[in-house]
Amino acid sequence: MLNAVQLAPPEVTFTVSPAEAVEISRIADRLQSVSDEVDDDAWVAAARSSWEFLPGGYRRRVREFRRDSGPAGVMVVRGLPVDDSRLPNTPSVAGSVQRTTTGPAALLMMTACGLGDPAAFLAEKSGALVQDVVPVPGREDFQGNAGSVDLMMHNENAFHPHRPDYVMLLCLRPDHDRVAGLRTASIREALPLLSDRTRQALARPEFNTQPPPSFGSAGAGAPELPVLTGESADPDVRVDFAATTGLTPSARAALTELSLALDEVARTVRLLPGDLAIVDNHVTLHGRTAFQPRYDGRDRWLQRTFVLADLRRSRDHRPGDGYVLER
Repeated sequence: MLNAVQLAPPEVTFTVSPAEAVEISRIADRLQSVSDEVDDDAWVAAARSSWEFLPGGYRRRVREFRRDSGPAGVMVVRGLPVDDSRLPNTPSVAGSVQRTTTGPAALLMMTACGLGDPAAFLAEKSGALVQDVVPVPGREDFQGNAGSVDLMMHNENAFHPHRPDYVMLLCLRPDHDRVAGLRTASIREALPLLSDRTRQALARPEFNTQPPPSFGSAGAGAPELPVLTGESADPDVRVDFAATTGLTPSARAALTELSLALDEVARTVRLLPGDLAIVDNHVTLHGRTAFQPRYDGRDRWLQRTFVLADLRRSRDHRPGDGYVLER
């Protein structure tokens, strides 16, 4: 069993040194001074240039993860510069995003440029490139980033033809009780637990995935697709257990077996300030354990950025060749 809660399992952890953290902070502050707007194309271009000046060890580890995300399909970078004294109160409104440049936003944007290109979806969080993941009063049971109940395992935007290649989650502030955990589970580790019959069923186009609640009605009428695609020995997975339906008895049985296998190999990590989780969205699902928000300005606060490794593939969804997918 690999599902014990840990601060950061060593097999998926990379820790930057204090000296590297100081250098990263210096570069992030310099980038922050370039513009006041996170979503400014010129600021993203400056972030791409700034990436090249980050410490070589950090850049090398991120590039290695892009080439091969490993059995777990997740990396947790620890020790990144996040200064609580420079943070405002945790936001508590629906749709909260980071529009003005900050050190954490600079860190996310530079790393996104190292993995590919930052991207966002207009229907979700108004297309902001850096989004707040915070609990919102009255939405505790919401199956999305505004909730605080157990968040079911999913690939991000599994319904979309251009789902993110990577999901980045930077912890600015943990929950009060430090019990909230990022759960991840890789198909690479779950695959050996699946029967041949289930693997075959998951590879048939007998599943429908609806958009998450945050998209409203966008993406309605999603096509019937397989859950597993690509090389049978190392497949991609596309599923959201809150939104994916098996359309045949064999498909429904396969989803149940897949869920059990993923639970068997799941890791749960409690993120601390300065922890950056990078999830390979093609092979690894993620979710979150429950926690109790207090809505006192000190609640759990993560910031999220999506990454597309090949931005060109989504060109027909991005008017003006920007970073926001409008369809």
